[in-house]
Amino acid sequence: MSATTNSVGVPERMIAQSGVIEKMLFLRLLKVTEAGAVAAARWIGSGDRHAADDAAVEAMRRVLAQFDIDGEIVIGEGERDEAPMLYIGEKVGTGRGPKVVIAVDPLEGTNLAAENKFGAAAVMAVAEPGGLLRAPDIYLDKLIVGPEVVRYEKETGEHIDLDETPEYNLRIVANALNRDIKDLIVVILERSRHNELIKAVRDCGAKVRLVTDGDLMPGIAAGIRGTNVHVGMGIGAAPEGVLTAAALRTTGGKIISRFVLPAKANRKSDYEIKTECDKFMPRLHDMGITDLDKLLYTEDLAPGKDVIFSATGVTQSDLFDGVDFFENDGARARSVIMSSGSGIIRFVDTIYVLDKEQMSIRLR
Repeated sequence: MSATTNSVGVPERMIAQSGVIEKMLFLRLLKVTEAGAVAAARWIGSGDRHAADDAAVEAMRRVLAQFDIDGEIVIGEGERDEAPMLYIGEKVGTGRGPKVVIAVDPLEGTNLAAENKFGAAAVMAVAEPGGLLRAPDIYLDKLIVGPEVVRYEKETGEHIDLDETPEYNLRIVANALNRDIKDLIVVILERSRHNELIKAVRDCGAKVRLVTDGDLMPGIAAGIRGTNVHVGMGIGAAPEGVLTAAALRTTGGKIISRFVLPAKANRKSDYEIKTECDKFMPRLHDMGITDLDKLLYTEDLAPGKDVIFSATGVTQSDLFDGVDFFENDGARARSVIMSSGSGIIRFVDTIYVLDKEQMSIRLR
């Protein structure tokens, strides 16, 4: 290796791989999720999930409005007639910068924030047009693993399979991590539709961690070692699946998924399933989704070359602590931001000082 090559460090080489969107927006996106998280955190434990969500939405929208981007919300708070702000199709930014698509969950885990429980966060992803799937507001059956499993698949030819049994998939994960199945922790949403899945996971010896709301942050945690989350399984919201995939594009993890109508997932009657199908299919066709049985992988959900993911904790989660407030309106926020282009991941601890003369800066 030449002296010239040696003189170029790893950070420089990674920075050189940054796309246009990353170069313009990478650290700036933290301001959006941090604003949303701090605003929502004022409502922690209040029992008012709507107020917490509204506060996050308004704060994130105000910050986005200052960005020199031509942005479009492709995953947001719902359709225009359902959401006054950050609705699907809404244009954000000044319109003077690059075209980007945005997936946003201003408050992932609204109930968790309202009840001051583990796992609430402000989350968003940004990519070039076409870089994020316009996922409908239905369900997604998900199987999420970390990069060690992806490497194991390449080395052995064995592959996890959404249609296989939990025992089959957990054996592959255990082998990839050099663990016994009994040492694996599997995160599953606590829903009646998952009763059989929960039993099957426990029957093969793995540990189940049930979450009452919000499978996005645990899904991301499955792609990062040290979080004590090894696998995400079960049926959750499709938009959150896209946001999970956006993060996995950088961590090297993997999601396998398939759309599921809520009525089918919850084992409603044939009549209810047909009624729901008639309701959703025209909308799905408009979004280019014609085959609900098609398997969707990480790159299908977040296919962009320049994908940035940002999340800031509202309450404590697998990845970081939540927001702390100090005297005189000071606040501390913990975030993670990552980019698929360069592969850079930053865990960021930010202190907001409103009155420098009155507030003390705390190290911990």
